[in-house]
Amino acid sequence: QVQLVESGGGLVQAGGSLRLSCAASGIIFRLKSMGWYRQAPGKQRELVATITSGENTNYADSVKGRFTISRDNARNTPVYLQMNSLKPEDTAVYYCNMARWGFGDVWGQGTQVTVSS
Repeated sequence: QVQLVESGGGLVQAGGSLRLSCAASGIIFRLKSMGWYRQAPGKQRELVATITSGENTNYADSVKGRFTISRDNARNTPVYLQMNSLKPEDTAVYYCNMARWGFGDVWGQGTQVTVSS
């Protein structure tokens, strides 16, 4: 059974940076992509960034140019999210996601990111 564990969240001032990490344990098979989603209070969970096993990346328009998703060169995990030029509207719980071909998604427990103005 695959489990995802996020780390790296915290409190930062606007304009600052944080790096989130997501480590997977267990046997990973039929991997489609890994990614980061976030959910702010009172809002739906939204995509932040994804990276495929072939290293193709996709970003939400709101984070393009500020956030970068990457992964370990030799393996599919850990996956990182480097967040620069953070804004108060980036405040949310950030979740790591693993999408697999023919199987259900796996989610981490989430890590809180708070950006103060």
